[in-house]
Amino acid sequence: MLQFEELRLELEGLEPEIRDLAEALGLKAMANEVAELDMKASEPGFWDDMEKSQKILQRSSLLKNKIEGYEKLKAAYGDTMALIELADEEGDLSLLPEAQEELSKIKESLEAQRLSTLLQGEYDGKNAILTFHAGAGGTEAQDWAEMLYRMYNRWAERHSYKVTTLDYLDGEEAGLKSASILIEGENAYGFLKSENGVHRLVRVSPFDASGRRHTSFASIEVMPEIDDTVDVEINPEDIKMDVYRASGAGGQKVNKTSSAVRLTHIPTGIVVACQVERSQFQNKEVAMRMLKSKLMEIKEREHLERIEDIKGDQKEIAWGSQIRSYVFMPYTLAKDHRTGFENGNINAVMDGDIDGFINAYLKAQNLGTLGHYGED
Repeated sequence: MLQFEELRLELEGLEPEIRDLAEALGLKAMANEVAELDMKASEPGFWDDMEKSQKILQRSSLLKNKIEGYEKLKAAYGDTMALIELADEEGDLSLLPEAQEELSKIKESLEAQRLSTLLQGEYDGKNAILTFHAGAGGTEAQDWAEMLYRMYNRWAERHSYKVTTLDYLDGEEAGLKSASILIEGENAYGFLKSENGVHRLVRVSPFDASGRRHTSFASIEVMPEIDDTVDVEINPEDIKMDVYRASGAGGQKVNKTSSAVRLTHIPTGIVVACQVERSQFQNKEVAMRMLKSKLMEIKEREHLERIEDIKGDQKEIAWGSQIRSYVFMPYTLAKDHRTGFENGNINAVMDGDIDGFINAYLKAQNLGTLGHYGED
C-alpha cells in the first residue's frame, strides 16, 4: 500500500544516519572504556577509596546509558521496519498511526543522540547552575524574571532533570528579584549554556491599569557546577560570610527554618547565596560550590581558548544586548537573535518548549555561524 511504502522509504533513509551515529558517538571507544572500568570495579580493595569508586561507577553508568540508548535506537528501527512490512503485507491500515508514531520516535531519538555528539566541551556533561536577575523596571521586570524561572523549571521537568532551588529573593509586589537553581542531569550544562544572557519581554503589562505595552529585561547566568574533581583554590581570608534567615514565596521554594548563607568573594565582589539546606553548614557548602563555579569562569576567561567551554558565547550582560526576545503583543513570537530560530507558540515556549532554540544554538556553534546580539 502506498502509505506504508512511503513510511518504509522514509525509514530506510534514516539507516545511514543511524550507522554514522555509532562512529560519531565513539561507541567502540566507549565499550573499551566500560570494560576497563568494570575491571577496576572488580579489583580487591575497590571500595577502600569510596570517593574514587563512586566516580568510576558514575562514569561507567554514564557510558553504559549512552551505549544502551544507541542499541535501543537500532532495535526500534528493526521493530518499526517489521511493523511496516507486516502491515503492508496484511493491508491493515489500522496499524498506520502506530507506525507513524514509531517513526517519529526514531527521528527524535536520532536527533537527540546526534546533538549529544556536539557537546564536547570540558564541562558540558556537568550539572548547571542558573542564576536569574530582574532588570530595571521594578515589578514588571521581577514578574518577567519569575516567568523565566518557571520556564526553565518546566524545561527540566520535560527532560526528567532534578531541580533544586538554591536561593530565592522575592520581588517587592510580584515575581522575584533574583534566584539560583541547580539543574542536575546528563549534559545539563552543555544544553543550557546557550541560555546565558539577557532575555527581553514585550507585552501589555498586567500591572499597568492603562493597558500600555511594556518592554522588560531579565538576565540569566549559566555555569557548570564545579565539583571536587576540579581544583579551585580560594583563600579563606578573601571570603566574607553573612548568615540570615531564609525567605521565599509562601515557603514553597525554600526552607524557612534553615540558616541562609551569603558568601562574598572580596577581591572580585562576587556574591553567592544558598538558603535551602537544613543547616548553616550545608548552605555554606553549597554556596562554596557556587562560588567555585563562578571563580572558575573568571579564571578560564583569562585563557580565551577555553572560554567557550565555560559559559558559551562570552558577551557582556547588559540591557539592550538581548539574546532572545519574547513578544506577546501585538503578535506572538519568541525569536533568538543569534541563530534566527523562532517559535510563534509563545505559550508553549513559556511552558518549557525551548529545545528548538537550544538545538539551533548547538548546531550554529558547531558550524561557527552564531550571529550578533541585540537585534530587534
